[in-house]
Amino acid sequence: MSLPEIVTRADWRAARAALLAKEKAATRARDALNAERRGLPMVEVDKEYVFEGGDGKATLLDLFEDRDQLVVYHFMFAPEWDAGCRSCSAFLDQIGHLAHLRARGTAFAAVSRAPYPKILPFKARMGWTLPWYSSYVSDFNADFEVTLEHEGELVERPGLSCFLRDRERVFHTYSTYERGLDGIGSTTSLLDLTALGRQEPWEKPEGRATALGAPGGSEGVRYHDEYED
Repeated sequence: MSLPEIVTRADWRAARAALLAKEKAATRARDALNAERRGLPMVEVDKEYVFEGGDGKATLLDLFEDRDQLVVYHFMFAPEWDAGCRSCSAFLDQIGHLAHLRARGTAFAAVSRAPYPKILPFKARMGWTLPWYSSYVSDFNADFEVTLEHEGELVERPGLSCFLRDRERVFHTYSTYERGLDGIGSTTSLLDLTALGRQEPWEKPEGRATALGAPGGSEGVRYHDEYED
């Protein structure tokens, strides 16, 4: 195994300072990219999708749980499979406590094409409590390009889609797939993909920081059992 070069503490500090400058530049570039993402237009979802979850049938609007935003993780689980995708399972394992997303008016749900009776025992095996729905009886997976036809067969790919609602109207704001999921899983990384972002005063475009009436930055963070739902 190749290991890093061994140097003095002074040499390490110099190398670390040089790398830190690049890391800060990458942070500023990421902030600019996130702002550009929040500036994307959105398209209304006027198709009626039917999902099945723990409470029975649900619409896409139901998945919002009366919140303003929804992040959907497209979990690879085809109807003929006996278990969900290993990589998708590792992704869900790293999702933090949903209270922090919900405090920003954002719901999270996994959606798979497998029938719900197959999802339920696998979800229990993994010990997950987050919302997970079956899109088996709808075109949701195909329409959001996570179930594709290849050489006459249906194939699955992982993805993540963000939605925003205005009363009863639902809008699709963003989607990413495969390598676009790298580095995503924390609360802030998920919020950075949404139209409202982290809702902090320094974010661009202006006017979205107080959209949900929640303080931004460290002032808005609570222990997960202290948030008012």
